[in-house]
Amino acid sequence: MRARRLAGALALGTLASACQLEQRPPATPADLVLRDGAVWTATASRPWAEALAIREGRIIYVGDAAGAQRFVGRATKVLELGGRMVLPGFQDTHAHPLSGGLELGECNLYEARTPAEIEGAIRACVAARPDEPWIRGNGWQLPVFPDANPGKALLDRIVSDRPAFFYAADGHSAWVNSKALELAGITRETPNPAGGRIERDPRSGEPSGTLREEAIGLVSSRLPPYTPEERTGAVRRALGEANRLGITSITDADVDPEYLAAYQEVDRRNELTARVFAALRVPEALPTAEMLSRLKAAREGVRGSNRLRAATAKIYTDGVIESRTAALLAPYLGRGGDTGPLVFEPAALEERVVALDKAGFQLHLHAIGDRAIRVSLDALARAREVNGSRDARPVLAHIELFDPADLARFRGLGAIASFQPFWAQADEYITDLTEPALGPARSRWLYPIGSMLASGAMVAGGSDWTVSTLNPLEAIQVAILRRAPEAGPGPAWLPEERADLPRMLQAYTINGAYAHQAERETGSLEAGKLADLIVLDHNLFDVPAEAIHRTRVLLTLLEGKPVWRDSTFAVELR
Repeated sequence: MRARRLAGALALGTLASACQLEQRPPATPADLVLRDGAVWTATASRPWAEALAIREGRIIYVGDAAGAQRFVGRATKVLELGGRMVLPGFQDTHAHPLSGGLELGECNLYEARTPAEIEGAIRACVAARPDEPWIRGNGWQLPVFPDANPGKALLDRIVSDRPAFFYAADGHSAWVNSKALELAGITRETPNPAGGRIERDPRSGEPSGTLREEAIGLVSSRLPPYTPEERTGAVRRALGEANRLGITSITDADVDPEYLAAYQEVDRRNELTARVFAALRVPEALPTAEMLSRLKAAREGVRGSNRLRAATAKIYTDGVIESRTAALLAPYLGRGGDTGPLVFEPAALEERVVALDKAGFQLHLHAIGDRAIRVSLDALARAREVNGSRDARPVLAHIELFDPADLARFRGLGAIASFQPFWAQADEYITDLTEPALGPARSRWLYPIGSMLASGAMVAGGSDWTVSTLNPLEAIQVAILRRAPEAGPGPAWLPEERADLPRMLQAYTINGAYAHQAERETGSLEAGKLADLIVLDHNLFDVPAEAIHRTRVLLTLLEGKPVWRDSTFAVELR
């Protein structure tokens, strides 16, 4: 096929292994052979194959169908693929699976697109929970309300007998009713906490009911805590959803001690159905020495696990553009000289980054505004200067707005660009909240995935689920077309920043494994690696780009064992 030959001719990056994909047959046959498929290996030496064989959780052969026959014994299961596509399991380098699993059991506002729809969803939620002391939920979309500020009046009308609390879809704002404000003691006299903002009525100064960033904690600290059972149940639900979408490795990008304990408990029961890379949240209020001691203890507590790792430290450097809490180099339009706050002043950020790097932690930094990106890169450069160069693999996530001068710094510092490609489309967040805050010249440098790829930097993919879809195929399509998945053919938003299919697949497989410091074991289909792989119903190189999001994951294997199988996938194992 022309598309496959073209894809095979493309260079897949510097990470591809030079190892041979075949090896001599072992003394005993394979446990499972997959054959007659379009096997995309994510390697440069042999991008395509027809078959592979698995034994004891590892790949022992990748090559043509004739060669695979040597591994078929009496007890070997054989899966005839009928031309279906096989590729490495997807790797999501920035998500929030445990909190997403909890949200699946709460009031869900993600699909509500008007105030009326939000009101209806909350009323249904209130009616279904007559005895719960709080009404809590997630997912209200910022563009639904003027200035992304829903206000307490609407929420008071729906629920007035008990406190109500709803996280915004982006997790950087919260909406509360008067009961919740009263319980938290928030009045017109309450000052904004450091790093946060209480939105207020411009005339009276009264709290409006919308809280930004660190101000959220004034109310969220009063919420009833989740039980250990609720948290472990959330892990299972979230990983089950990830497996359904072909994800076999995932970063939880904000892990506190209670979350880590939940992952450890599920791991202890041998019930983790994906590899979890826990990015331990750096407590913002703690002195550096105490922070470092806590994170080291957490890291030591999970050493030796095959599916859970906690060697990464997560630092927030700013907020988000939509609520004007991202840190910019130049002011937001229409807000005087406001450039948005940094979570840490540059010197304080450098102190933490240098200390964590010296202690051997991988850094994972939330950076959205161009100033936040710059100070993050400056801190990483300082760590290299102080501690010396090492295989540190720092990750910068979201990286929405760039000063173009900072693009080349990623490759120079060995920093990994973890984009959330699904956001690279002209949705309401862009057209109604972001571009008006920046103007056209700066908006040109929103989500510059194409430019980052052209720079030679390492690009990995992430979802930020539940902020947006967990489905890598939807995100890959948006990166290629710069349009919403269901939009169909039409002009791309910032077409010069479009990506291509091979490199986006690479971002979600071998590059993701590199970001997870696990490329020797996962991320490509090679003899000796763990058999983390998926089967799709169509070859992505043979379908129009507009149809990528409609492709289904039929089978997900983790170490050669099924963790997801589509009910329509009726192919027999023989």
